[in-house]
Amino acid sequence: MRHLVLRAIVASSLLAACGHGDATGGAGSNAPATTPTAPTVPTPGSAGSAPAAGSAAGSAAGAGAGPAAAAEPPKPAEPPPPPGHDFTPTAKLLLAVGACEGPPPPDFPEALLKKHCEGVNQAQTDYKDNWVKKAREFFADKVPKTLPKTVVYPFAGGDLSTALTVFPDAEEITTMSLEPAGDPRTLEALLGSPVEMKAKPAKAKAAKAPAKGDKADKPDTADKPDAEEAKAKKIKPNPLLEKALGTIQSELKFLYRVNFSNTANMITAMRVGELPTQLVFGLSALKVHGYEVVSLRYFRLDESGAIQYLTDDDVAKAPDPLKGRAATRNELFSNAELRFRRPGGPVQTYRHIQQNLDDAHLKKDPRVIKHLEAKGTIASMTKAASYLLSWDIFATMRDYLLKHTVWMVSDATGVAPKWGKPAGFEYETYGVFNFAHLKEGAVISPDWRKEWQSEPKRDLPFRFGYYDKQSNNHLVIMRKKTS
Repeated sequence: MRHLVLRAIVASSLLAACGHGDATGGAGSNAPATTPTAPTVPTPGSAGSAPAAGSAAGSAAGAGAGPAAAAEPPKPAEPPPPPGHDFTPTAKLLLAVGACEGPPPPDFPEALLKKHCEGVNQAQTDYKDNWVKKAREFFADKVPKTLPKTVVYPFAGGDLSTALTVFPDAEEITTMSLEPAGDPRTLEALLGSPVEMKAKPAKAKAAKAPAKGDKADKPDTADKPDAEEAKAKKIKPNPLLEKALGTIQSELKFLYRVNFSNTANMITAMRVGELPTQLVFGLSALKVHGYEVVSLRYFRLDESGAIQYLTDDDVAKAPDPLKGRAATRNELFSNAELRFRRPGGPVQTYRHIQQNLDDAHLKKDPRVIKHLEAKGTIASMTKAASYLLSWDIFATMRDYLLKHTVWMVSDATGVAPKWGKPAGFEYETYGVFNFAHLKEGAVISPDWRKEWQSEPKRDLPFRFGYYDKQSNNHLVIMRKKTS
């Protein structure tokens, strides 16, 4: 999600999930490998005895029996873990500390965690109550069940949550933006580098004179220097950790409150953030929607657009997480793959790729386009994208969406009718749109306004990305016409 056009940056080892090199959903698509066993029922005349496998349901007399209990569906087969350096334990640590889900590490400062999680938990709860419930019900009625299970979301920033609201059963979701996933090593590094503060030693109290006739107690000097020294020292968490958690809390609150992120803020939070903020946003989305972490890897794309996971050796060569510049480290950990699932459900895959999506960058380095094209037919979405898809310098990404999408949801920063209709798409509008609230959308506003005016009035009970200049909520579905 964007407010401005900025150049790309890349980071960290925990969240930067990106697309894959195969054309079919790959890692997120797993067929069950087991066959259900036939239900068993008691043999006639043997109530309470062990049931015979595969026998028909019935009472001892063969009458009055209910139907056999249906066999439980088999659990999806567990896919093999992806290659590359395993950041899964780190992902679960970041989930606990950054997104406030699960037990924190035992040595984590209790007061700092409480301060951070009180704000994050409240923001997540308000977001679920005020937006997710409404939007989930809306999209459950609007999104066709027959759509491709591969989803592409350009200009997404850290917004996995909206994609999971619209496409909760997607096998693979790929987001792209200027933000890197970020260096996942920093949380453990910062936890391992507390700051020792020396406090002023307490003033010694004057000894009370013994009463007349009492024996004066001998001063107890045993271990006194050590005790005073311990009191004079106070261990506090690294201040960079407290600052980074404050940034995560602030930006999550903003996203969940207004339904988009501010690009200028995200530069600070994600490009040069000490923690992998983009990744933590994704982990928070998993918590909000009831998914669990399966694995975390980082990757780069080769010349063909295929995924190459970062190896143990790649990670070992990365700059020290406490000494290297955050921007440099985050760029090395820019693309992340986060596998997740509902409890007992199939594994799904979220990949984030850091990429400037303008024509010049995609021409100079076409790996991302090659990666996307290998996915084949897709569902797609975007919102709060600074109207970039209506600019001539973003024609490559716009053309990709028109060529491969069968169904797309967006606000007025999506693919406008002037391009979509000649390519065989039809539009369905919701809410009200009159004029873009940003000057970047001034040129394309008349095309969108004409489309809204030509459509029946349809209510929209929630915000989806930007509002228009009069603060009207709006949303549009673009779908390929069927013959």
